[in-house]
Amino acid sequence: MTFLSTTLARVKPSPTVAITQLARELTDAGRDVIALAAGEPDFDTPDNIKAAAVAAIAAGKTKYTAPDGIAELKAAICAKFARENGLSYQPTQVSVSTGGKQVLYNALIATLNPGDEVVIPAPYWVSYPDMVLMGGGTPVIVETSVDTGFKITAEALEAAITPQTKWFLFNSPSNPTGAGYDRDELRALTDVLLRHPHVWVMTDDMYEHLAYDGFRFCTPAQVEPRLYDRTLTCNGVSKAYAMTGWRIGYAAGPEHLIAAMRKVQTQSTTNPCSISQWAAVEALNGPQDFLASRGEAFRIRRNLVVTMLNAADGITCPMPEGAFYVYPSIKGCLGKTSAAGTLITDDETFVKALLEESGVAVVHGAAFGLSPHFRVSYATSEAVLSDACARIQTFCAGLR
Repeated sequence: MTFLSTTLARVKPSPTVAITQLARELTDAGRDVIALAAGEPDFDTPDNIKAAAVAAIAAGKTKYTAPDGIAELKAAICAKFARENGLSYQPTQVSVSTGGKQVLYNALIATLNPGDEVVIPAPYWVSYPDMVLMGGGTPVIVETSVDTGFKITAEALEAAITPQTKWFLFNSPSNPTGAGYDRDELRALTDVLLRHPHVWVMTDDMYEHLAYDGFRFCTPAQVEPRLYDRTLTCNGVSKAYAMTGWRIGYAAGPEHLIAAMRKVQTQSTTNPCSISQWAAVEALNGPQDFLASRGEAFRIRRNLVVTMLNAADGITCPMPEGAFYVYPSIKGCLGKTSAAGTLITDDETFVKALLEESGVAVVHGAAFGLSPHFRVSYATSEAVLSDACARIQTFCAGLR
């Protein structure tokens, strides 16, 4: 008899966390490593948000709170959805969790039964399929391609839906590709979903404010109000507000679903950190002007990385609409041998050789469900990105 659960045997550790940790260990051992694996802005949390946290500590706001968020934060979230997305929610329709990942996890745990299917476009964020498996459901992976801009088409979504489909889970702008669905592309998907009233929609809008070159973010319940009653709109403060370590995510949706998610949370973590919640209130209610300047910095970094990677032998790198990732293809590198003698058979051998020989840590495409690619996070300085991309160019030039 095995001690560990059979559910755990179906789940893989997070590859992005594993590679980031390996890069730390190599750095600690004295290696010169540039880590481009983690999706974490290098900008600091804005001072007004930090000050709100300090004020909360000074005021003694350090006790347990309501399980899924303080009233002030729920009000701020409702105001945000109304202001930025044209969506009207009441505080009873809002859930606050310890990061965006817990929001998604709570919803899946609260709703999935054995045999339930969740349609997920690939490439996907690494945690989506494993969270579905932990909830007892079945991930239905629909591969996209560079030809469709790494976006699921209406025809592919239609073909993936069965009587067992419970959720359609997607992310725009996307981790790992940066692909963003415009209003017309979303309308095509929502038209499909209207024909299948048993399918619920879970949107991961974490990169909402990281959009470039005129791309305008929108979310399904905004595009198609008839989906409002079966959509969970998920977001958080981690990326746009540089608050990854504060661990605050949130969602809004039908009240009975939010109540079910609350029940899960009461038996796991209970409330998110009280201090982080007060910081998030300030993030959502306070000045938003810094978002534009930081977005411009990310756009410049994106252009730098795309240009330099496209100059590398064997690599093709599309230009994404948002987030802070690129997802280049290494198709032209397959079958070649590195300067140190490693045969590049797939994207995993590529990234391992790149780390070992050039000191650049990226994540292989198989971790996101679509090969042969790798993901680069450009959430760091131009100087670091230039150095990293130059190393990638040198590595590729050495392939024979």
